[in-house]
Amino acid sequence: MSTSVIFNLLGGLGLFLYGIKIMGEALQDLAGDRMRKLIAALTSTPFKGVLVGTLVTMLIQSSSATTVMATSFVHAGLMTLKQAIGVIMGAAIGTTITAQIIAFKISAFAMPLIGVGMVFAVFGKTKRQKYIGNGIVGFGLLFVGMKTMEHAMYFLRDHQGLFLAFSHNPILGVIAGTALTMVVQSSSATVGLTMAMASQGLLPLEAAIPILFGDNIGTTITAVLASLGLNRSAKQAAFAHVFFKVIGVVIFLSILPFFLKIVAMSSHDISRQIANAHTMFNVMNTMIFLPFTGLFEKFVRKVVPDTGEVMQMGPRFLDRNLITASPVAAVEAVRKEMVRLGLLVKDMLQDVFKAFIEEDAKVINQVLQAERCVNELTREITAYSTELMQEALPPVQSKSLSFYVNGIGDLERIGDHAENLIELFEYKIENKIVFSEQAIKEFKDMMKIVLDAVTLSVETLENVDLSKVEKVLWLEVEIDKMERHLRKRHIERLNEGVCQPSAAVVFMDILSNLERVGDHAHNVALLVKDIEQARNEE
Repeated sequence: MSTSVIFNLLGGLGLFLYGIKIMGEALQDLAGDRMRKLIAALTSTPFKGVLVGTLVTMLIQSSSATTVMATSFVHAGLMTLKQAIGVIMGAAIGTTITAQIIAFKISAFAMPLIGVGMVFAVFGKTKRQKYIGNGIVGFGLLFVGMKTMEHAMYFLRDHQGLFLAFSHNPILGVIAGTALTMVVQSSSATVGLTMAMASQGLLPLEAAIPILFGDNIGTTITAVLASLGLNRSAKQAAFAHVFFKVIGVVIFLSILPFFLKIVAMSSHDISRQIANAHTMFNVMNTMIFLPFTGLFEKFVRKVVPDTGEVMQMGPRFLDRNLITASPVAAVEAVRKEMVRLGLLVKDMLQDVFKAFIEEDAKVINQVLQAERCVNELTREITAYSTELMQEALPPVQSKSLSFYVNGIGDLERIGDHAENLIELFEYKIENKIVFSEQAIKEFKDMMKIVLDAVTLSVETLENVDLSKVEKVLWLEVEIDKMERHLRKRHIERLNEGVCQPSAAVVFMDILSNLERVGDHAHNVALLVKDIEQARNEE
């Protein structure tokens, strides 16, 4: 094999993969925020999971990326293993669309398509036109790469005997397809390569189908590698993908002669036959597994058993695989981690409330420990968001991420004020400072309204409920009024000699910190309103 042939083969494969990449990115950009809503619409129904997995894979043109996304969602607790299995099945179906596209004999139109696409991509006046242009360019490159691979392998027609062994030994074909796809990490590329070889007469259908089966097994390596640094649930999702493919291949190898007859009847063109075989294998395999999703889930848990691990403090939703696999989903992960951060600081405030009312000194260490967790989590979310900002995000998602980054600071500051409050409580205990009954009542009243504001702001961030935004804005005004009123009342008590000077200092600091918490809760709620407004203006 000459050097030029190797270069042409690698170059053709590179063009093919790059075409898939930019076409998938263009489709994802066009989908925009709808991708997040599509993923969020997942339910526990495996059939709906299959539909979502199919549609997402058709959009991003990569079953590996969809499976990695599902694995990451299971790790983050956004999806159950049963839901992920449905998505994995759907991803297997969605990826066959690429093979069906390249089976069309339209390589003669590849260069004109690239030319038209470049006109839109370079001279387009709107982002939508540029996205469409990029998608058309990717579509054209797909066929240029395919044609280049076919030409590079033309000389092998005189060495057809090298590949006939796959016809007589299907297991060898499966191993070859698995190994090649593990290296390339793209089943679409290796299926395309198989189609290119078959179209040159190098591979009869009997040899191509086992290689195709191997391609389907090999593509599972990406999710397995991605799950190595994740929790047990994520590993179960990754291995569910492996078992789904391997068991399916075993089933179809057992009926290989019958399957070959069905495939041969589907078309007279061998490229189309291979594309049809790819589709039929994954659709039929899904139909076999879908009614037994529950049993399959139990099987996976038996082979990869649960460990009963407890979720550690620190990031739960931030998975760096999502940054490249699906930046839009990564933005959603930031939002969910922020909700978790919000719940953490709310719990700190509730502990502060308990400490002052019940005179419970044991809560001090609990709040201080939670503050360390808040600081760590804030750093992690900020670092993750900074890395995510380097990706090409749709405009609305980019704005949303910027708003979230601002909101992270507000939530972290609420944690700081909770720490200030618990330190004031500690000072009060150590110096045996006693509040009057009236001061305790006023503290309760203000603390309750502040807790309501924080709770509603976190719920607004979690559920995107604009009606609650208005409540938070109203509460913030009430908190400001109450702070001024209570400060005035406390000064009056101090002048009357009802209150100790040392108690007055502590009480004033408490009011000041609670008022600032109200301001930050207001900011968090307001960012949700700003994000929704940006989405509506798109």
